[in-house]
This record gives sequence, C-alpha cells and structure tokens, in this order.
Amino acid sequence: MSQFPITLKSFGKTAILIEWPRQVDEAVLKHILTYQHFLKTKLEDSWEMIPAYNSLTLINSYADFDYQKMRDQLFSWYEMPKPELHLKQHLWKLPVCYDLEFGIDLEAVAEALLLPIPEVIRKHTSHVYTVYGIGFLPGFMYLGGLPNALEIKRKKTPRLRVAKGSVGLAGKQTGVYPQDSPGGWNIIGRCPVPLFNPHAADPCFASVGDKIQFIPIERAEYELHKIEAEVGIYTPEKEEFHA
Repeated sequence: MSQFPITLKSFGKTAILIEWPRQVDEAVLKHILTYQHFLKTKLEDSWEMIPAYNSLTLINSYADFDYQKMRDQLFSWYEMPKPELHLKQHLWKLPVCYDLEFGIDLEAVAEALLLPIPEVIRKHTSHVYTVYGIGFLPGFMYLGGLPNALEIKRKKTPRLRVAKGSVGLAGKQTGVYPQDSPGGWNIIGRCPVPLFNPHAADPCFASVGDKIQFIPIERAEYELHKIEAEVGIYTPEKEEFHA
C-alpha cells in the first residue's frame, strides 16, 4: 500500500490533511480511495473524509483529538497491508450543447488551439473523464483526462458571472459549473442537467473516481432536457464502468 509516500499536517483545529505526490494520476487516486475505504473501518462516524486529486482531508467537528497521536496512528495504518479495493465506478453521460450562444469562448478556444470548432467538439466528447474532486462550488466536478490538444490556460480576467451548466476548459481539466458563479474557465458549451440537488439523498449524483462523458446535442434537444430537468423527470444516463 505504501508505494506512494504521504505527508500529513494539521489543517486547522478540526482537520488533518493527508497528501500524496502532486500529480494527476489514476493510480494515485485509487490509492487515496483505497486508504479512505480502509479508514472507514477504523475511524468513528464523526470523521468526514474528502478525497481529491492528491489528498484526503479528514474532518472531525464533533470531537477533540490529539493531532500528534492521530498523525502517528494514520502513518501506522497507512503502512499496513490492505485488500485490493474494487471500486464500483459509474460512467455518467451528460448532454452538452455547443451552440455559440452557450459556448461563448468556443471560437476563441478553437483559434488558440489551431483547430476547427467541430474538431474541438469532437475531441471534447470522444474522451472519458475521471472525477478527481468535487468542490469550489457544491457539485462542481474537477474532471481530469482532457486530451493534450485541448489544453488551454485559464482566462486572464475571470468573469463575474458564468451561467449555470456552463462547460469549461482550464489547463488539463474540464468541468461543468453547477450554478451561476464567477469563474475563469474557457466556456465551450452548456449542459442542461442539474449537477447538485440539496434535497436529494446524494446531492451530487457522481462520486470521486466515477467517469464522465459528454454527448453533443442540438439546441432543441437542450431545451427539451432543460424542461425535463426542471420538472424532475430527467435522469442522467449512467452505466457501470469497467476499466
């Protein structure tokens, strides 16, 4: 289990941050999720665990703990042999409309990448992305696995408002804004599917480690799915993912 080194540090009064090597790597992510699964068998329910790219944050807002003792225990547990974790992953297929009214940066992105717009769309929809983290906004999924040909820097000046459902590119990542918010990603389309429902048992339908694929749709289909989502009859398409 200890093929990757880890570091631990106090993260405020109620949390501990465990960090793995700073790299976007599915092997690292699986390592993190395996250790998280193991810790669920060792820690009390008062501990919340948040996995992301190269870290696992442990939070306990309900009980005091001795950081040094906890640190030593976490290192000890980390070195213990663990059964292989067979992740139950899902592939979620999300519709995206790449109409220029929605993809407000699509022309600029295509020009910067020296690609025709249809090729930008083809490359964006032909890849399967991994959910490496959920944060920034409730339901914002950081998706890794962007093809090299679509890598583009964040905008120099962030927008004060990016519309809900906007699909963006930034560096080696792509993602969907779950609500209206400021943002500096390059917007190339819009998804009509709500990504966060605070009233649902699982407010964000996807989990870290799941897969996302974008399906291109026309404007009329976007409007239909938007109405279906608003009345609560649209369910994102999913299937079990087997690597």
